[in-house]
Amino acid sequence: MATVYLGLGSNLGDRQAQLAAALAALDQLPDTHILRVSPLYESAPWGVTEQPPFLNAVAEISTGLAPHELLWAVKEIERAAGRRSGPRWGPRPLDIDLLLYDDQRVETPDLIIPHPRLAERRFVLLPLHDLRPGWHDAAGRPIAALLAAVADQPVALVAAGRWWPGARG
Repeated sequence: MATVYLGLGSNLGDRQAQLAAALAALDQLPDTHILRVSPLYESAPWGVTEQPPFLNAVAEISTGLAPHELLWAVKEIERAAGRRSGPRWGPRPLDIDLLLYDDQRVETPDLIIPHPRLAERRFVLLPLHDLRPGWHDAAGRPIAALLAAVADQPVALVAAGRWWPGARG
């Protein structure tokens, strides 16, 4: 079983409900279980800025799915939530990114792990830091230093603790 970190975001519809439904769907995948979920954050849009703000979280999961199998599964969860093709970084009801897959590196035309823009996005680094504060990138930079480099990106805590209905404990 691999330990995987997924970035989740939504900026259309009932954003928190979209993220909660995505977590429930992830927990139903074969050989896959939600281990922990970060607090919930709100962030300004990244890339295309003329759109509603996002809610973001990071989920730590355990899965027996290979990286590409997991990618296909999360893309199906996004489609089921109403995600359609549109402008890159545009508005969407649900976005799920594979951030880390154990300590593996994957570089194929359709999947790069660790996520190639992870270090540029405070809305991903902050919830990842909540779950894995000792993580460092391939260059050896600790997550705290990566966060400091993007401190100018506005991200606000919305809900800590058990914010989604499937939360355990």
